[in-house]
Amino acid sequence: MDVSYANFNVSLTLLSNAQLKFEIKDGPFARTEVVDIEVVSLSNGLFAVSWKEKSGATVTNVQDYDREFIHSFATLPGGQFMRMSGKLTVTRAADHASDHRPQRNKALVLEAMTSLFQRHEPTAVERLYAEDYIQHNPNIPQGRESLRALVAGMSPAVYYEPGLVVAEGDLVAIHGRIRGWAEAPQVVVDLFRVKDGKLAEHWDVLQDEVPATNAVGGISMFDPGEAAT
Repeated sequence: MDVSYANFNVSLTLLSNAQLKFEIKDGPFARTEVVDIEVVSLSNGLFAVSWKEKSGATVTNVQDYDREFIHSFATLPGGQFMRMSGKLTVTRAADHASDHRPQRNKALVLEAMTSLFQRHEPTAVERLYAEDYIQHNPNIPQGRESLRALVAGMSPAVYYEPGLVVAEGDLVAIHGRIRGWAEAPQVVVDLFRVKDGKLAEHWDVLQDEVPATNAVGGISMFDPGEAAT
């Protein structure tokens, strides 16, 4: 990947999960070096990558792949501290393609559903939902602020149980059961579209739960254990 800072450009090549090569072609910092790195996942598409160079300089990069931006913090051998931000451009894909978006997006949706409909945390809306969030449920007003108000005024009886989660590309579907939303427990499939690491659009289908003993086929509509399958 290429990173464009205000005063110089640098090329970064991830050699493995534990090593990175950086190349600065021009300016006072011009050099090429392979360093040992530590990578920490911070959230959806957001990673902290840190290393120590032969000179003793230490660097921490906060790499945001969804927004294609990078924030760098470096302490030079003489003690000078530098803060830099720049555009991140992936110039060559990995030799072995690996798309972690579905897994990250599944974690995002699970966090959103449990934060809002288990723990009743209205503050989670701003953190997890896009500013221009689109709502397709006809009984809920449009926008993030309406969703925040809905959670803030929610009955303590509302409780969501997540089940099976399926993700592909930027879409995630989650099967669950919610109590207290209506007179009877309901089984629901929620479908989300993820954009820039946040939930951007939502569809859902709800159905009153019928106990397995009353079902024609004798099979339950929802089993919390399905999440492990």
